[in-house]
Amino acid sequence: MKAIEQRDSAMAPARSVLDNGVRVIAKRSDATPAVTLHAAFEAGTVFDPPSEPGVSHFVSRTIDRGTALHAADEIAERLENRGVSLAITVNRHALSLVCTCLVEDLDVILATVADVVSQPAFPAPEVETRRGEIITMIRQDEDNPAAMAGEGLFSSLYGDRHPYGRRPRGSVDGVERVTGATLQAFHASRFRPAALSLVLVGDVEPARAIESASRAFSSWNAAPPADPVLPPVPASHERRVRVIPMMNKAQADIAYGFTTILRSDPAYYAYWLMNNILGEYSIGGRLGDRIRERQGMAYYVFSALDANVVPGPLLIRAGVNPANVDRALASIDEEITRMAADGPTDQEVAESRQYLIGSMPRRLETNVGIANFLQMVEFFDLGMDFDVRVPDLLRRVTRDEVHAAARAVLDPAKAAVVVAGPYAGTGGS
Repeated sequence: MKAIEQRDSAMAPARSVLDNGVRVIAKRSDATPAVTLHAAFEAGTVFDPPSEPGVSHFVSRTIDRGTALHAADEIAERLENRGVSLAITVNRHALSLVCTCLVEDLDVILATVADVVSQPAFPAPEVETRRGEIITMIRQDEDNPAAMAGEGLFSSLYGDRHPYGRRPRGSVDGVERVTGATLQAFHASRFRPAALSLVLVGDVEPARAIESASRAFSSWNAAPPADPVLPPVPASHERRVRVIPMMNKAQADIAYGFTTILRSDPAYYAYWLMNNILGEYSIGGRLGDRIRERQGMAYYVFSALDANVVPGPLLIRAGVNPANVDRALASIDEEITRMAADGPTDQEVAESRQYLIGSMPRRLETNVGIANFLQMVEFFDLGMDFDVRVPDLLRRVTRDEVHAAARAVLDPAKAAVVVAGPYAGTGGS
């Protein structure tokens, strides 16, 4: 095990890399006599084979359903007897296992998680049960205007050749073809010690937490996984509008967006402020103020920025009465055109900066919040002192830089627009 690095930051987490490549980050928090464990693998949906979209999601639903040593019932009983609920989620880049346990149970829970992630068995009966559940989820998505609009937008922005453009859960036909061997092959390719970042936050000294992690994981040896080769993100040169008719629904959902920048781009903080001003928290932003509050056209409206290891999207989402789709799209066009043309006001920049800086402590009030934050810091290699540097990074951003971010990305003529619901119009194309 490599020496523990203790960083000078407000949270002061410790970070260590085990001999097999597992990265362990530990933070002492004595708010409760418990420890949150967040294990994240570089095994998200971007790693699905192009011919098998949805495999990583299928793995997330089956990985804890039995191992080479323990049946699913044994694993469930071991967790339940200690009051532990293991939550397993997957996003585009990571598959995560999260739970909270008492300090005295940490070693047992770490050993259980290590068993689950290192040698899952994917038993046939469990695979069949989860297959049925996943197919039900896919069909529910296909009956949900918000889900269809969101998936349609990513498809428009990234295309079928890019993993971001594929449905995270795959298709019914694809899920029906998945076998235990398919899941084992994905596990063998992506679940390696060097692909694991393990965060432990709670009422335990970092050195002890890292020792416990070492006992649980140090015997697991496998070569590092291959680095992903993601295709370039296609550039947009024209407005693309897609309508997904769902005439039996009461509400139409709008997904409107652009591709933006990498998370590592120095301009990220200007984009972060720009998105916050535009409508990150709905009512507090321009979109919410105009479309929801003043015009009363939307049940909800907000923007979201997801700069990532590829140029991520800036999304605008809205739910509206079908009769208001064209008016809502016109208002979105007008608002982003105004932001690109005139930029934000000095007051908007100052208030958003103050809000984002002030909201940081609220993100870190719980062990789960701290663990999620530290996983994000590790994934993007931001440094263990990132929580200390964020305020200054935001204070350095000028109004002109926020305006430049808006000019660079906000152009209705290059937007991708998807409308799903009881709507048969053109969406303003």
